[in-house]
Amino acid sequence: MKKQVLITIIALIFVATLFYIGKTTSSQQVAIINKKKEIESFDIQSFIRTEVEKKAPSQQSVINRLENDITQSNDITQKKNGLEALALYCKDSINLKEGYLYFTSEAAKLDNSEKNLTFAARLFLNTLRGEENPLKLDWESSEAIVLFEKAIALNGNNDDLRIGLGSCYVFGKGRNGDPQQTMKGIQELLGVIRKDSNNMKAQLVLGIGGFISGQYDKAVARLSKVIIKEPSNLEAIAFLADTYAAKGDVSEAIKWYNVSKRLANDEHYSSEVDERIKQLQK
Repeated sequence: MKKQVLITIIALIFVATLFYIGKTTSSQQVAIINKKKEIESFDIQSFIRTEVEKKAPSQQSVINRLENDITQSNDITQKKNGLEALALYCKDSINLKEGYLYFTSEAAKLDNSEKNLTFAARLFLNTLRGEENPLKLDWESSEAIVLFEKAIALNGNNDDLRIGLGSCYVFGKGRNGDPQQTMKGIQELLGVIRKDSNNMKAQLVLGIGGFISGQYDKAVARLSKVIIKEPSNLEAIAFLADTYAAKGDVSEAIKWYNVSKRLANDEHYSSEVDERIKQLQK
């Protein structure tokens, strides 16, 4: 429940941002954003090197040794094991989240098994949903998309993988300001829905995608369908409230915000919701 509460708090922050900067992005703005991305991009290897230089000499020595072992080995299994060791060291010993993600991804690509590719892809997807840095968000989204696509190439019938891929566009690329990327995700998710309209995972992300892209009536319909099937789905309820707020239906928005407060039963979340309600009532 705590993880779900965190996700819904992020959703509230996101919708507030939309109201301040405008709910749509013009084609000119998208072009500017894309041009900026060409100039500025997140260089993960440089980032890791810079962060490692801040660590204790003994920790730097471990990183350097592991990296040298990987570079000097011609055996794929040894390289994969070395990358996994680097990933765990970044996670458990030096608290470098980006290093953990990067080395886990590189190991999964070498292994090329559905299990490891999916594990790495979901690590990135879970991270990007809470990412606030646009450059990191773009990198995380790109990596997650590559990993999900590789996993789908091994098992094209796995709908969860396709939902994951669609989610990368909705929560990642699309959230960075390009509505065309959101639509890519929506099309991927619609493919799942055409096979099974009762797939609530896909319906939820489609509903959120409808909200992000400004298709509020579609968002309400899909999110309501999820809530009928899953009345305790906090994320669906919070985004339904956000959608009504975006539509200007204040009474329905407040109604669902209050439902989400009761369901979350979290003081910090409640304070975020109360502030949102105050903004709506002005």
